[in-house]
Amino acid sequence: MQEITIGGARHARVSYPLDAIALAPSRRTRDTRLVDVTWQFDAYTFALPILGAPNDAVSTPDTIKTMGEHGVTGVLNLEGLWARYADPSAIYAEIASLAPTVEATVRLQQIYSQPIDEDLIGQRITELGAHGFVAGRFSPGNVERFQHLAVEAGLDLLVISGAAVTAQHVGAENSTPLDLHSFTARYSIPVVIGGVASAKSALHLMRTGAVGVIVGVGGATHDTTGDTLGVNVGLASAIAEVAQARTRYLDESGRYVNVIAAGGITTGGRIAKAVALGADAVMIGAGFAHATDMPAAGRYWSLNAGHPTYPRGPLTAVETHASLAEIITGPSHRPDGTTNLADGLRRTMGLTGYASLNLLRDAELVVTQRPTA
Repeated sequence: MQEITIGGARHARVSYPLDAIALAPSRRTRDTRLVDVTWQFDAYTFALPILGAPNDAVSTPDTIKTMGEHGVTGVLNLEGLWARYADPSAIYAEIASLAPTVEATVRLQQIYSQPIDEDLIGQRITELGAHGFVAGRFSPGNVERFQHLAVEAGLDLLVISGAAVTAQHVGAENSTPLDLHSFTARYSIPVVIGGVASAKSALHLMRTGAVGVIVGVGGATHDTTGDTLGVNVGLASAIAEVAQARTRYLDESGRYVNVIAAGGITTGGRIAKAVALGADAVMIGAGFAHATDMPAAGRYWSLNAGHPTYPRGPLTAVETHASLAEIITGPSHRPDGTTNLADGLRRTMGLTGYASLNLLRDAELVVTQRPTA
């Protein structure tokens, strides 16, 4: 990654956000009916290269079922509302009624102070299993404590995610550090870990045995980590750097690791740009919050919004304008690309002439904005 000098003494990496990059048309175009957007992940094949973010505002047992029916793999937050409340419907109704103020953050903190109910973890996995593939998320600090409950209940994919994840999470005094290399070796189910924003961090996670790494730190929509913690790397640069690390790791190990981009991806064109930069798939959260059938009805909050001591991301009021099914597979009645993501991806690939996601990585890239240091 390019570096600049600040004040003649400090060096800084230059990074580009996803919106600073565009795709250039190639010498041929392709009918969208001849475009393949399936995603091969570990032993599974998915209709679309999209994961639903493990965010309580958008991923619930019901919405994950809808996502699955339209080719998206939803991920349930196994430390969220569905693991704390037997029936969180009244909680969602209350959140939907809250004005996006500081008082709303206080109320979110109170709501998330409810302890995790271990019995609910297995119950949710069983409920999701009735509809097919089951993916669930734990944080690095809690995965050792709770993961056995999910695995025993039939979890198919474990996602370990946080603001930034490393190969070894050092806990507080008298706690056991999380060694991801040892952890992934114990289980036969695939593990996806993130977020990361550099080749060095990504390589460490790949070497733990993870089948996928999530790329994106500080740039998620409605998440204030970039401002509150000062940690943020442009997503375009992060994807390209981690994808290059993936190639290096493939050469040294013979094992392919999926790169999953996350943060502000809301249109089919942005999905295509992420893939062209080297991602295999994307993770979408805020983009799904605009669905009319979300339980919080026009409210969105980030994964860290209810943190007990340092919340990062306010409760936000968002416009609802289409069903979740329409956002994923259409038809679209909006000109901004935020609905019918599948067709937007296909049309971008058709316009640039690429028949598959793998081939899309050969697309010519154009820088349209100045980088961010």
